Amino acid sequence: MCDWLILRLEAPLLAFGGVAIDHIGVTRDFPAQSMLAGLLANALGFERTDWENIQSLQDRLVFAARRDRDDEAALLTDVQNARLEKNDKGWTTRGQPEGRDGASYGAPHRRRRDYHMDARVMVALRLKQAERQPDLDALAAALERPARPLFIGRKPCLPSAPMLLPGRIKAPNAYAALQTIAGEPSAAPKKMRALWPLGEGPDDGEKVWRVIDLPDVRNWRTGLHGGTRRIVEGIVFAPELAA
Repeated sequence: MCDWLILRLEAPLLAFGGVAIDHIGVTRDFPAQSMLAGLLANALGFERTDWENIQSLQDRLVFAARRDRDDEAALLTDVQNARLEKNDKGWTTRGQPEGRDGASYGAPHRRRRDYHMDARVMVALRLKQAERQPDLDALAAALERPARPLFIGRKPCLPSAPMLLPGRIKAPNAYAALQTIAGEPSAAPKKMRALWPLGEGPDDGEKVWRVIDLPDVRNWRTGLHGGTRRIVEGIVFAPELAA
């Protein structure tokens, strides 16, 4: 049996970035391995230059995710057109304004970003080599009192509730951990879409939709995504909260 922390990713807007082409920033339905590693590293106070620590954290991370609210139509696309001047500055999570390098240019800076609206995604996570630092105790402490403000995928995606649920659960694998997390009240048992690593739950049968190689692993030294991991997408039933 393993110990698992439970995270609630809930906000008016959520973003789980996928493979980006040009100025288009898509969002996946589930958080990426690299996104969760970055979120935890931010809570711990790691800097981008601490790439070895962040890489180790990503490599040790095992998680499964479940969509408690799953309206596929609830997607917001934000189109931005901005002309940036040399002296323009932007807000950062470090509390210090960030400026631009290089000269001004006449053409507008274009971006398109997709967001999930009013979503809630539950995450069960643990760390391989549980005795190493940071351990689950350190992660829990950092999520309760983060070194910097936390956001879910992109800076506008500020959580509407504490991310870390109290306590821990024990489960033999990631899929079983998801099954123990209570869902929202409903009239009947709710079937929810979920994602888990291959080997951390069923890999065939009626609960499994597909097994794929997911490109959500980052090389933190170069800052580029350059790896995949084998994951399973399917369904999970969870116990209900009392109404």
